[in-house]
Amino acid sequence: MTLAEDLLQRARAACAIVTTAESCTGGMVAAAITDVPGSSVVFERGFVTYSNAAKTEMLEVQEETLEAHGAVSEEVAREMAEGARQAAKADIAVAISGIAGPGGSEHKPEGRVCYAVATASSVSSETIDHGALGRANVRAAATQHALKLLRDALPNG
Repeated sequence: MTLAEDLLQRARAACAIVTTAESCTGGMVAAAITDVPGSSVVFERGFVTYSNAAKTEMLEVQEETLEAHGAVSEEVAREMAEGARQAAKADIAVAISGIAGPGGSEHKPEGRVCYAVATASSVSSETIDHGALGRANVRAAATQHALKLLRDALPNG
């Protein structure tokens, strides 16, 4: 069973609607979910918010948060997740914002990805430095980690 299949099985069992708010993965998490037949039972929509304007317009990320912390921050990921959850009327949302590369900076190196998961009762976040694996590999690693975060936030069985 793939990670996406396990996630969807758990979401179905919990009668939970899931959604995504993606920046550096550009819709790859939503694609992985919708690759599974029957995913429409638990996934209605996702958000690709690559620019700061898209984050503020679609997910109600505060401009002040973007200015204070930058798009690649747990603070922004948390607002993305909560904004997506509310906009999609979902039970659970995952958000991803990171530096896929090439490039980066001393403070935000290539491979750094911030994640957040929002439910009706909580929002959690974390930052993972996947390393300078190259753009495709960072995006693939971020996609898998986001799927795992969603799956692990749902009840098992």
